Amino acid sequence: MNFPLMKPMLFSFVNNIFVFKMEFFRYFVELAYEGSAYHGWQRQSNATSVQQVLEDAFTKLTRESVSLTGAGRTDTGVHARQMFAHFDVKNDIKNPEELVFLLNGFLQDDISIKEIRAVQPTSHARFDATERAYKYHISMVKDPFNRQLHYYLKKRPDIDLMNQAAKILLLHQDFKCFSRSNTDVKTFLCDVKKAEWNQEGCSITFYISANRFLRNMVRAIVGTLLEVGYKKREVQEMDNLIKSKDRGQAGFSVPAHGLYLDHIEYPQNIFIN
Repeated sequence: MNFPLMKPMLFSFVNNIFVFKMEFFRYFVELAYEGSAYHGWQRQSNATSVQQVLEDAFTKLTRESVSLTGAGRTDTGVHARQMFAHFDVKNDIKNPEELVFLLNGFLQDDISIKEIRAVQPTSHARFDATERAYKYHISMVKDPFNRQLHYYLKKRPDIDLMNQAAKILLLHQDFKCFSRSNTDVKTFLCDVKKAEWNQEGCSITFYISANRFLRNMVRAIVGTLLEVGYKKREVQEMDNLIKSKDRGQAGFSVPAHGLYLDHIEYPQNIFIN
């Protein structure tokens, strides 16, 4: 990934002393999107992405060439209830609330801008995030209105068995077995803080939070836990599976349309106001 060149200050000589002058203003944008129409977050040369649509909108409305750096990547068809990205502009945004209003009027209905906030010039949407959380939604009832928002299953899995297996995730840090094959990441270490299944009526939801996630990690975990829930593998297998670091031993990846980036947390001292 290419990151923007950091040039937060210029020196000027005034009254025989050096004075710091800001060369750009950095902002965080908080947004949400329904990802069905997009080939993920990251800009691509041959497909429409959330990043591309947003950068085009920001560039038009701010009259500056705006490049967004997201807190992470979501794959094709994945949704986000809360996503953050940072961007730099040469001119201070005097009224962020007005820009939010204009952006929401300009963008399609499947993307919503929630807030724009000024941050410290070295703040980074990806690297400063302290926690990320995902939810995977499963419906046990066939619903044509939810077909792009929930994964439909005809047979109910055993929630208790899946929760027993999910607890084993918290005992490990290396999750190479759930990572996409042939990836170029330098580390497979993730600090999983919470992983649990919940049932409400005809819906089943898997919640997982960590400091970071690998590509395809959540979908592979959900697919593996469903195999436990359908008694295709034992709960105790999870420990050896994770230790194997072998993607071939893990379960299938569930479809993208049931996955939501739920929230991202940051230290408050990065925000200016």
